[in-house]
Amino acid sequence: MIRPGRPALAGVLATLLVALSTGGCTGTRRDDRPTGGFRPGAPGIGDPYFPTYGNGGYDVASYHLRVRYDPATDELTGDASIEATATQDLSRFNLDLAGLTVSSVQVDGVDAAHARTGAELVVTPATGLGEGSRFGVRVRYSGKPAPITSPELGSGGLLHTSDGAIALGQPESASTWFPVNDHPLDKATYRIEATVPDGLAALSNGTPGGSSTDAGWTTWRWAERAPMASYLVTLVIGKYRVSTGTHAGKPLVTAIAEGLPAGGPAERSLARTGEIVDFLASRFGPYPFEAYGGIALADSRIGYALETQSRPVYGPSFFATGPNLEVVAHELAHQWFGDSVSIRRWSDLWLNEGFASYAEWLWTEHDGGPSAQTMFEQEYAGTDWAEPALDPGRSEIFSRAVYKRGALAVHALRRTVGDEMFFRILTSWTTERRDGNATTDDLVAHAERVSGKPLRPLFDAWLSGTTAPPVP
Repeated sequence: MIRPGRPALAGVLATLLVALSTGGCTGTRRDDRPTGGFRPGAPGIGDPYFPTYGNGGYDVASYHLRVRYDPATDELTGDASIEATATQDLSRFNLDLAGLTVSSVQVDGVDAAHARTGAELVVTPATGLGEGSRFGVRVRYSGKPAPITSPELGSGGLLHTSDGAIALGQPESASTWFPVNDHPLDKATYRIEATVPDGLAALSNGTPGGSSTDAGWTTWRWAERAPMASYLVTLVIGKYRVSTGTHAGKPLVTAIAEGLPAGGPAERSLARTGEIVDFLASRFGPYPFEAYGGIALADSRIGYALETQSRPVYGPSFFATGPNLEVVAHELAHQWFGDSVSIRRWSDLWLNEGFASYAEWLWTEHDGGPSAQTMFEQEYAGTDWAEPALDPGRSEIFSRAVYKRGALAVHALRRTVGDEMFFRILTSWTTERRDGNATTDDLVAHAERVSGKPLRPLFDAWLSGTTAPPVP
């Protein structure tokens, strides 16, 4: 994510790990054990900053979302099919769902009891789910979505617009329009079918699956087959100029809100998506997803850009005074750092934002602007070293330090190990960690292994030290 004048993310140390499943849907239950062995899944995944985000006891492999949205009434009807694996003997489990009314829940085709506790949907299957068993959940629901608002972090979720809706936000937004295990630690694949009135576009992540019309409604289909963190899922509905082409053999879909000028700064900026991706791939390794693109919004309430997987979304302020290739480079760099290699806990957000901010410096230099070294020196001179990039505190996950001090740490690593070793560290990191999750400790260990140098003191000083470190 990037916000004008104010960047994003954070962390503390979490202890709960949930293994990613690549398995399927309905499966065997081992419910022949004594009932006393089954217990409820935890109502949070274990993140110290956000204790209620996500849920324990299971791991999601895939979501199939079928939603119908009417902008005239702001009514959403949803049918979500979720495929998961139990990570313990499970008597019941939670899904995150803010607002909306649930009409029915089934587990493996059998009606399940369900109840609401705040923004939690509590599901009790007819019989226990044994550890390691695969199961399918189907939830039917409806209502008027409402964004989640935090005085510290702003709003996220499905926002009604004059011509449709925008589902967007970090660190949470998904739970406002579908039931979800809402934490980056539980990544999953997605199929999304969005039905909207004829004449409107419904844009989402991944590869386009075409559209079909029936009785005044059009259904748009999308598929993201690489694991995706829930906050990276988007749905943008409205009047857009949609361009579909290919780049490097993969679909490239861009969409410009009709409220923005045709051929204007947003359109000219997104038109260079393929070029910028190719440059970043030369530094970070092969592009990790099956599609490219971007969506430019006209709604001034969206004052940030977000790295929604394979198709970043940009608020209008970024293109108010002309093309802005730096923000495009930032959000596209997140496809490697944040989307493909995701954080395990929110306290490590600098892993996303520091590298994406550094990518801005790399692109600017490549595009004929100041060198990365020059921008490093300028940022170093103006940094407040009292503000840490690593574990900055919940209220500071979007602080400047997370972004810019994070970028300083990346460049300090480059100066310490040299260019050839630096880019070897980056490309091997994105390759070995592709589709997974990581922590700062993981990155330090990786950099030390690849370079053969002790680098922990360097990272500590540049990410968390309270005085200006000596420039390597």
